[in-house]
Amino acid sequence: MTGPASPFHIFGIRHHGPGCARTLVRTLDALAPDCILVEGPPEANDMLGYIAHAQMEPPVALLVHARDDTANSLFYPLAEFSPEWQALRWALAHAVPARFMDLPAANILALRPEAAAQIEPAADAQPDPDQALPEPCAPAVDASNADADADADINTDATDQQPWSNDPLDCLAQAAGHADGEAWWNHLVEERGEGQDLFLAIAEAMRALREQLPDGLHRSADDTRHETLREAHMRQTMRQALKDGFGRIAVVCGAWHLPALETHPPAKADAALLKGLPATKTSATWVPWTYPHLSRTSGYGAGVHAPGWYEHLWSHDPALSPRSVAWLAHVAALLRSKDIDCSSAHIIEAAHLADTLGTLRGRRAPGLEEINEAIVSVICMGNTAPMQLIGTQLIVGERIGRVPDTVPMVPLQQDCEQSQKRLRLRPQALAKIHELDLRNETDLARSQLLHRLRILGVDWGTPKGAGSTRGTFKEVWELEWAPGFSVALIEASRWGANLEAAASAKLVDACRSTEELTELAQAIDKVLLADLKSAVGPVTSALENRASLTGDVGQLLAAIAPLANIHRYGSVRKLDTAVVARVLDGIIVRAGVGLLAACSGIAQDLAQALREHILAAHAAIGMRQDAQLWADWSRALGHVAHAETADTLLRGMSCRLLFDAQVFDGAQVAQQLTRNLSPANDPLQASNWLDGFLNRNALVLLHDTALWSLVDDWVATLAPEPFISILPLVRRTFSAFDKTARSSLGQLAAREVSAPVHPRARLCWNEERAAQALPVLAKIFGITA
Repeated sequence: MTGPASPFHIFGIRHHGPGCARTLVRTLDALAPDCILVEGPPEANDMLGYIAHAQMEPPVALLVHARDDTANSLFYPLAEFSPEWQALRWALAHAVPARFMDLPAANILALRPEAAAQIEPAADAQPDPDQALPEPCAPAVDASNADADADADINTDATDQQPWSNDPLDCLAQAAGHADGEAWWNHLVEERGEGQDLFLAIAEAMRALREQLPDGLHRSADDTRHETLREAHMRQTMRQALKDGFGRIAVVCGAWHLPALETHPPAKADAALLKGLPATKTSATWVPWTYPHLSRTSGYGAGVHAPGWYEHLWSHDPALSPRSVAWLAHVAALLRSKDIDCSSAHIIEAAHLADTLGTLRGRRAPGLEEINEAIVSVICMGNTAPMQLIGTQLIVGERIGRVPDTVPMVPLQQDCEQSQKRLRLRPQALAKIHELDLRNETDLARSQLLHRLRILGVDWGTPKGAGSTRGTFKEVWELEWAPGFSVALIEASRWGANLEAAASAKLVDACRSTEELTELAQAIDKVLLADLKSAVGPVTSALENRASLTGDVGQLLAAIAPLANIHRYGSVRKLDTAVVARVLDGIIVRAGVGLLAACSGIAQDLAQALREHILAAHAAIGMRQDAQLWADWSRALGHVAHAETADTLLRGMSCRLLFDAQVFDGAQVAQQLTRNLSPANDPLQASNWLDGFLNRNALVLLHDTALWSLVDDWVATLAPEPFISILPLVRRTFSAFDKTARSSLGQLAAREVSAPVHPRARLCWNEERAAQALPVLAKIFGITA
């Protein structure tokens, strides 16, 4: 135990731990330090004053990013129940100097492999290396998770986080009979721990762990070096505070680091470790955070399982009512709002059961585990489905923080925030459905805002049911704000100072680098949906230039449908679609001219893909309602239908499209059927033609007896061997019909057809010989009885 005369009082905490936070505040009141050092990025020291601002509402996060690469960034999340937040608030309330003491983010960002090309030598601004570091007074702990300080290097992409399965606290948890380190720490500290001896006990546990598991927290040599550098810089910051004349210095750090900060190696050794580290220029600001992103399930390494429950532990006054009763009252209110039965008797019995479970498990008060078990047993009657709702809205919570308007922002962020306020679209952490009426100017502006943000990579809104509401005045969006969107806006600021300019510039740049007509057609759709007037000309020119140069008919066909949709439904959104009509008409003409060549001499898989493009383009050209374009397109389909060189699947489909459009009459179609289903043709090619002609629609066979007879005759004239070979193809074709159509076709086949009977059908019938074929037919058709 260190002596009381030491100027350092180290408090090891768990990030986002309400028990630690409550005890820390009381300890600071008793200690009255003249300086507080907190684990965090030194670049953000100038941002500490905002913590006391009236508009600052946690959860929030310090965002530090490289100036020349905003994607290279770090988040330092803080909730109201985070010990670091409470320590900083205490310092501001008592006019006590506070500083961050972690390794500068400038070094951390530059040490990342992806930033290696951008690093520069760090300025040598270390404290006096010859100054000794006195022993600390009060030991501290970092009883957090496997990486108690992982929040110093958190990226918004949850997939970048490693699943910390080697939590050193698991060793203590196993000895105490708990499932894992998280449960052990919650039981002893967050849900129970208070008193002056808390930090002493935590420190003792951490010393034992560091002694027995010196590398237990790390997975590689790089991780070990990273932690060593961080702890060296923390000690240097402590030396600097002592040099600045402070006598009672409170040090708030992750508990895992406490034993390393208690030691006092030569200052020159720490200075040597830190000398010459690469650095990059950085900027810092505050950004809103959310409880879902504070939870460990989001991939946040230092996250907690139940932010909402921790807020309850922090804010609830046990003198007013037991915490379990107050929590169950919140549960009841939530369930009743969703029309789920939850009476007062339910709450009373659940509270009794939770108390009983807590007593049986030796707890002073029931924890979240006992309360959840009581909810499932008493309120949910064993059904765990309602727990998903409780978990999302209460245990994790849906709170989103707020930062003051005066916090430094890039102009693009400011424009986004102003637009959100003007249009009354408040960012929320929980997904919420918004229905927009595009006839309303405000809703139309909201739609344009959401489309602009999507172009910039900020998917705050996700369209729902776009396919079914495209031609109406209605749009349905699901809105869910994520903290990472702040970084995305900072990244997008290189495109422009406001949303319209940035979205236009990014879209125009993307169009310059793409050669796909479909992507260019979609870009025009985005331009019009987002009302980017300045981008209409460049994007349209790019599409026209690409269409005039490409010889790929597939691309031309694929671009027709999206452009036709834009032209048809533009009036719904008050769009100027004249330029779209000009581009669309040119593409239709070029696609028709090259259609026959594109359908000739191709493999079956390419024919299937081209079939889908032709069907979509055919429907789109019909919507265009231009007689000359329709005549030119029909002529192109006619060339395909008659050409011997064209793929048989596409020939059959072209014949069917022309028949449905009444360009071909019954006699012409019968002629084509007779020609393509002739016994002289290859049965496989004939079945492909039939597949294209039927086109997944049985109506033509049901309503035209003559065509049905021709198909029936073709099947009847097949020899046994060709019949067996093409049977799977025919079955595949007919399986595409709906159940009702297949039933009707079966009834049609079962009765006599008035069409002339084929000569082969007049052969004498030998029942005995016919019976011999039944087993083979049963096997072919899969009949078991």
